[in-house]
Amino acid sequence: MSIAKSERFNPAIEVVGLRKSFGHQLALDGLDLRVETGQIAGFLGPNGSGKSTTIRILLGLLRAEAATVRVLGGDHWRDAVDLHRRIAYVPGDMNLWPNLTGGQIIDILGGLRGGANKARRDELLQRFELDPSKKARAYSKGNRQKVALVSALASDAELLILDEPTSGLDPIMEAAFRACIRDVQAQGRSVLLSSHIFAEVENLCDTVTIIRQGKTVESGTLAELRHLQRSTVSVILDDPSANLSLVPGVNELVEKGGRAVFTVADADLGAVLAVLARWKPRALVASPPSLEELFLRHYSTELAADGVSVP
Repeated sequence: MSIAKSERFNPAIEVVGLRKSFGHQLALDGLDLRVETGQIAGFLGPNGSGKSTTIRILLGLLRAEAATVRVLGGDHWRDAVDLHRRIAYVPGDMNLWPNLTGGQIIDILGGLRGGANKARRDELLQRFELDPSKKARAYSKGNRQKVALVSALASDAELLILDEPTSGLDPIMEAAFRACIRDVQAQGRSVLLSSHIFAEVENLCDTVTIIRQGKTVESGTLAELRHLQRSTVSVILDDPSANLSLVPGVNELVEKGGRAVFTVADADLGAVLAVLARWKPRALVASPPSLEELFLRHYSTELAADGVSVP
């Protein structure tokens, strides 16, 4: 089956009930994943949770078991050759041909997808401050990663699958990467971003899928995921009559040195803030749960067993 590149498929990735085992070891156990066309989707899970296996299946390197796996409208396995021309993949550690220059490698990788846009390629080399004339054996890890990023971003790939793409990059280059990914989205292309950098995912992604032991445990927009968790409120009250312990909706109250910190559900936040306003707080900060907190909530049992406290 040949898939016409001009067609637009929605979703870009559709995975339902994905299972994969290696001998007696079950790596994926009914995982679900969906990436809408034109969307940046975060894919989170610790080492061993099944992220890399999922990505290899999406790339047609492994065959799925008992699942629906559609990529750009095609079957991940049967249509792998056609799909590879329309997908750009960036791994977390790029192995390059040591005797070729960075520019030569970018051109070879671009040729696999029909050739890179030269003007875009040159612009990206400047943005990532990469010297394409150096041989790959002289590159640092960060520069090897830049070769992969320039190759992927200079292509017309409809779907970018990025696995720890900023590994080895400094903060300035991470910012350049984020700007480039927003440009990709503005062009209507789709991105699956697997990263251990929570701020990166939180900053870029429209949706997030969290997996645990080969299963999807949470999926949705950040606003949807945060709605399931309490916000944290920090407040300084000078009114001696204030008694936060009696306020309905206040949870996990800790008071120290004139400052009170507690958690409150979204449904109770308005009422709690109305009570606080009567006491005329000197300072007040309300913070929704971070993506890291949402993630760690699913792994608190394992971390506690290892003696690690989870906030």
